[in-house]
Amino acid sequence: MVFSTITFLFYFLPIVLVIYYIVPKKWKNTILLIASLLFYFYGEPKYIVLMILSIIMTYIFGILIEKNKNTQKAKMYLIISICISVGLLIYFKYTNFIIKNIQIWLTNKIEFIHIILPIGISFYTFQMISYLIDVYNGKAKVQKNILKLATYVSLFPQLIAGPIVRYTTIEEQLEKREYNIEKFSAGVRRFVIGLGKKVLIANVLGELQNIFLVSNEKSVLFYWIYAISVMLQIYFDFSGYSDMAIGLGKMFGFEFLENFNYPYIAKSITDFWRRWHISLSTWFRDYIYIPLGGNRVNKIKWLRNIMVVWFLTGLWHGAEWNFVIWGLYFGVLLIIEKVFLEKYLNKLPQIFARAYTLLIVMISFIIFNGEGVEQIFQNLGGLIGTNGTPIISTESIYYFKSYFIIILIAIIGATPIPKNIVNSNKLKKLVNILEPIYLLMIFIICTSYIIDGSFNPFLYFRF
Repeated sequence: MVFSTITFLFYFLPIVLVIYYIVPKKWKNTILLIASLLFYFYGEPKYIVLMILSIIMTYIFGILIEKNKNTQKAKMYLIISICISVGLLIYFKYTNFIIKNIQIWLTNKIEFIHIILPIGISFYTFQMISYLIDVYNGKAKVQKNILKLATYVSLFPQLIAGPIVRYTTIEEQLEKREYNIEKFSAGVRRFVIGLGKKVLIANVLGELQNIFLVSNEKSVLFYWIYAISVMLQIYFDFSGYSDMAIGLGKMFGFEFLENFNYPYIAKSITDFWRRWHISLSTWFRDYIYIPLGGNRVNKIKWLRNIMVVWFLTGLWHGAEWNFVIWGLYFGVLLIIEKVFLEKYLNKLPQIFARAYTLLIVMISFIIFNGEGVEQIFQNLGGLIGTNGTPIISTESIYYFKSYFIIILIAIIGATPIPKNIVNSNKLKKLVNILEPIYLLMIFIICTSYIIDGSFNPFLYFRF
């Protein structure tokens, strides 16, 4: 089940909210847990057992680590638990990727294993690992109530598409959280805006990409339209889901940390990754980069640490080489910036620094979205006309005119401009009056698109 479906919007969510708010406080976590397990069961019936077993394992190892605190046994239990969690992730997500690469060197082919990737396994695996590491390091108290731990791991608002919620972020909220109409209203507002990002912008740009991919009349202009639409679609899809998750969290009394902070206004790649998928980049920083030594080691080890982190970041996104290349691409660029380029970027006028960052990011998402190395180079070459394609074509002009408005809206919406206008003192009263109307309009239009059966992909299945 995903958020942008009729089943979720008109059946699951309203029923869960009504039950959640009529039961006493002591039962709210139980209702959330049952709802989260049903949510997951709806999409992955057979893998609900895997999630439950993973939760039980995490609960037991958390108790063992706490019981043997500051001993070698605690370290041993932590290592075993991480190996099991990562082992399960590797099996379900990377087995056939490994087989495919081994086959290159073998004359006798190995049969692929029929494995269906459990939705959200990358997200909840990272949450369980961070919980156990924080317990081991004394940053979090062990959770002795297995129902509360299970609620944290399976919490449906962030289960399938993040953000990656740390246990330390909601540790106190699992025990006690605030409920009021202002918080609930803010949650509804955030959810509807996220839904609009996903359905009205990301999905429409996804349709444009599909048109490009099957077109026989490509041109340099069409390649640029495609590249820009990919960059915008990925942002609005992912940030839209994060907005919906944060909004749902507020409706149930939780406060999740922000996952995006206008990454397309960044003035360097370093700045970009402080703003993009914040929960993932900080997870790798705290649980991989810093334990490896971070930048407090000699230069060779420091460069190694960066490349290890970005190799794993790329691989986390999917079991294909384009994701690995994507991660390493950012690793190399970040090294170049940190070694010498960043001091020059800081001296540049902001417009040039931002243009540099956007170009680098646009190229990265062509790599990210590519189906094989050949298509990646073809799409990159198309931007500068090396494929022998014309500068413009009748078809590219037609689709440029057809999608110009939505692309323009997306470009403006990826900046703080709308937020600044809405929050300006001059318009605040008017916005407060009109806000319920435009939110209702967004919700109705989104519902119409969903009912119509419009393009509605689930990008996070491979994560």
